Amino acid sequence: MANSTRLRIFGYLAMAAMLTAGILSAPGEARAAGGDDDDAPTSEYSLARKALDDGDYDAAIDKLARLHEKDPEDADVLNLLGYGYRKVGEFDLARGYYLQALAAEPKHRGANEYIGELYLETGQPDKAEERLAALDDDCWLGCEEYTDLKELIEEYKAEKGIQ
Repeated sequence: MANSTRLRIFGYLAMAAMLTAGILSAPGEARAAGGDDDDAPTSEYSLARKALDDGDYDAAIDKLARLHEKDPEDADVLNLLGYGYRKVGEFDLARGYYLQALAAEPKHRGANEYIGELYLETGQPDKAEERLAALDDDCWLGCEEYTDLKELIEEYKAEKGIQ
């Protein structure tokens, strides 16, 4: 096998390894799988996520607030606090938590998507498109957060007659 072929194969393998490592260490993935400090399925974080899934936003906010006290820089917790407050109509609080999540982790996909949704809900499509651009920069192989926000922006524009 020629050296150039070996180098090319090695390059592809190295890229595949880096992509795999990046995917496996993506922000929030360990938590989403239930892997926070307490790996038990009934950890405070897991219970907060379940409460959000069930629409029990007040209970989720209470649990997330306790987690936030323990680790004020946890972007996942900040993001979910923003989500909970947005769902109960507290848009200013939600925006504050999303911005804190993005300050702690500027490429946090969930926070970028959710603050984009908040911007649509508050009639600020230009700011939502800024968050979409941030996701586009980060999701060069595509990601659910980008696709979801893009669809919502398109629906918003169609509904409002914006081109």
